[in-house]
Amino acid sequence: MYTLQETIRPSADLRNHYSEISKQCREGKEAVIITVNGRGDTVSLSYEEYKHMKSRIELLEILAEAENDVKNGRVAPIDETFDDLRQLLQEG
Repeated sequence: MYTLQETIRPSADLRNHYSEISKQCREGKEAVIITVNGRGDTVSLSYEEYKHMKSRIELLEILAEAENDVKNGRVAPIDETFDDLRQLLQEG
């Protein structure tokens, strides 16, 4: 299972220690939660971690949509599906 470490830091740290926070995100693969007045305000992630998380979310959305299709009977025989895919690939 994918678990992202989290650290909480005040917004003043973002202003005063940006390079340290950036390094923490990149090298430690951590999410740094920035607080304002003691409450969560923003989250800082490395760009790589952001892309990874975004890809996982997109895949989960596709799987949820597929699961919904199966539950609602919106399915086709596998042979039809592969024939459609072959045709799309030949057209492209």
